[in-house]
Amino acid sequence: MDLNAVRRRLEGHLKALTRTIGERSVRRPENLAASAEYLQSIFRSIPMETRLDGYDFRGMTVNNVIAALTPPRTPEAHFVVGAHYDSVVGTVGADDNASAVAVMLETAVALAAPENHRRLTASVTFAAFALEEPPAYGTRYMGSRVYAARARRSGMAINGMICLEMVGYSCRTPGCQHYPFPLMFMGYPETGDFIGIVGNFRSRPFARKLLTSFRKNPHLPAIGLTVPFDGWLMPTVRLSDHASFWREGYPAVMVTDSAFYRNPHYHMPSDTMETLDLDFMARVVESLVGFFAPPQA
Repeated sequence: MDLNAVRRRLEGHLKALTRTIGERSVRRPENLAASAEYLQSIFRSIPMETRLDGYDFRGMTVNNVIAALTPPRTPEAHFVVGAHYDSVVGTVGADDNASAVAVMLETAVALAAPENHRRLTASVTFAAFALEEPPAYGTRYMGSRVYAARARRSGMAINGMICLEMVGYSCRTPGCQHYPFPLMFMGYPETGDFIGIVGNFRSRPFARKLLTSFRKNPHLPAIGLTVPFDGWLMPTVRLSDHASFWREGYPAVMVTDSAFYRNPHYHMPSDTMETLDLDFMARVVESLVGFFAPPQA
């Protein structure tokens, strides 16, 4: 994988989402629509089969953007890779969550490349979700809640869902990485140069498989966390789209830089692309591609 090219394209996506479009909140519905159009255009250029999956939010139509990649032979499994593309009101949301959208797009680009596509054994659905942020958060209006509920009603088989949530910020000063109680007493790293993989008990086999694969990348440390009771004893681990899939009984994990436990710009106007680590993001793409299309022995 040409990581320099990946970094350049990641930077292009970040510029499009945070500078050209800007705030992507319900206060700016025209920017939500522009974001959906941008995502659809990128998926189509790969090319991938793409559709808008619309639903109503208080009289306004918003869209999940769905794209599908199928392997050259009968798929052995079906995975969903998702990231929300909206931002909190008053911010351009570079880490939260343009970083994850950019990584998702570049993972799709890489997996569609012939050298990776021929190794792909599972079908992969890429889902850019609307309305993860307030005022929709925790309601039936979350884009991931709509998608997961529709998937369950239709009987869709999902062997694992990967939620990309804030994957662009790193810090390397001891003490810059924080944790929720009681993890701060469990020997986790003091620096934020790793990617986290969080799953519930139902998702343990999938999470272990993903973590094992990620740990083959020597350039990006990966740390796993399994939470009981779907995370209700540690509510901050539920604050993204994977929880919508837990709700429907699907195995799902959150891949994250740990959000406000690391990034001081969380939900602030200072969450801009200048604060992000493009090398870190490119390594996340590399690890995701390694999971779906592992190198041949």
